[in-house]
Amino acid sequence: MNSTNLAASDTGLETLRGRALLLGGIGLVACAAGWWLNPLRFYQAYLTAWLFWSGLAVGSLALLMLQHLTGGAWGLMIRRPLEACLRTLPLLALFFVPLLFGLADLYPWARPEEVAASDMLRHKAPYLNISFFVVRTALYLAIWTGLGWFLNRCSARQDAEGNDAGIMARFRVASGPGLVLLALTMTFASVDWIMSLEPHWYSTMFGALVLVGHVVGGLAFSIALVVALADVQPLASILQPRHFHDLGKLLLALVMVWAYFAFSQFLIIWAGNLPEEIPWYLSRLNGGWQWAALALLLFHFVVPFLMLLSRKLKRDPRRLGRVALLVLVMHLVDVYWLVNPAHGRSLADFHWLDVATLLGLGGIWLAVFVTQLRSRPLLPFNDPYLQEAMRHARH
Repeated sequence: MNSTNLAASDTGLETLRGRALLLGGIGLVACAAGWWLNPLRFYQAYLTAWLFWSGLAVGSLALLMLQHLTGGAWGLMIRRPLEACLRTLPLLALFFVPLLFGLADLYPWARPEEVAASDMLRHKAPYLNISFFVVRTALYLAIWTGLGWFLNRCSARQDAEGNDAGIMARFRVASGPGLVLLALTMTFASVDWIMSLEPHWYSTMFGALVLVGHVVGGLAFSIALVVALADVQPLASILQPRHFHDLGKLLLALVMVWAYFAFSQFLIIWAGNLPEEIPWYLSRLNGGWQWAALALLLFHFVVPFLMLLSRKLKRDPRRLGRVALLVLVMHLVDVYWLVNPAHGRSLADFHWLDVATLLGLGGIWLAVFVTQLRSRPLLPFNDPYLQEAMRHARH
């Protein structure tokens, strides 16, 4: 094997990139018009879209570090999509900049008149203030980008220099502390970006719930992409039902973890019946949001759980790909459900900017992602686990 015959140059990825750029351009023009006409709704929709697309990169970072720590064949099939996602983090950091101009439209703690009228907001002001918020956000994005850059740099060296035990050691040395650092920073980021939309509410499980949701989304995206590229060389000659079976089992496990965290948080808060905690769920179980919650229960957990129990389905790439797409769509619904009730909106209060921001950011992000994916071989051909993956496929 060599890097030439592994390059992903003769696929439909170029067509996908062109269409993504077109949709992204149209979406960004619509976003600009929406910002001019209705800045408040623009910032609300933009935050949801940014959280969804950035979540795919954050989830990919967690999965990649997990793969480097555990080794094995399962991660090699999705390693290149995961690495390409990480190389979009600088773009996602740039996409955050417009939100800095709308903090007062989004967060009560960024409005001086509300802080002056609330003892609780004044008490939290040393932490919840615009300057410190910007510094923390820059720190989170810098740490994630730095981790992604280091892992990609080591991967590029492995491609160029071959199977080097020192490179494998660097992967592990970075991934262990990196996972701890990611969990810590993502916990604070979820508090800053989502929980502080309603600063009177708090939950100690919220950070873990958001992080696991992003990991589920990142894995679902990678599985759907690998299924779409399953007929492209060299994946076509290496991918076997057993590889899809392993990915399906991992998706099943993560869906179960997400459901466990979501239900545990709900049960503890609902049973506690505390006035500072219950309103968060009341706003998400009324105004039509109860249907979104029911959809999450059914299509983010029950249906994927039951389908992924099937060994036959997990070994069928097309059916597994459909389940992964379902989970990815429901991850978007989950982000929408977490964010938008905080703005006092009902589910029926849907705005065209919700679609425009999703397409604008997503189109540009997907175009950059495809560019990054095509710039490297589809498989890490010098990784020592690749031979294990090929042997694994024959069993």
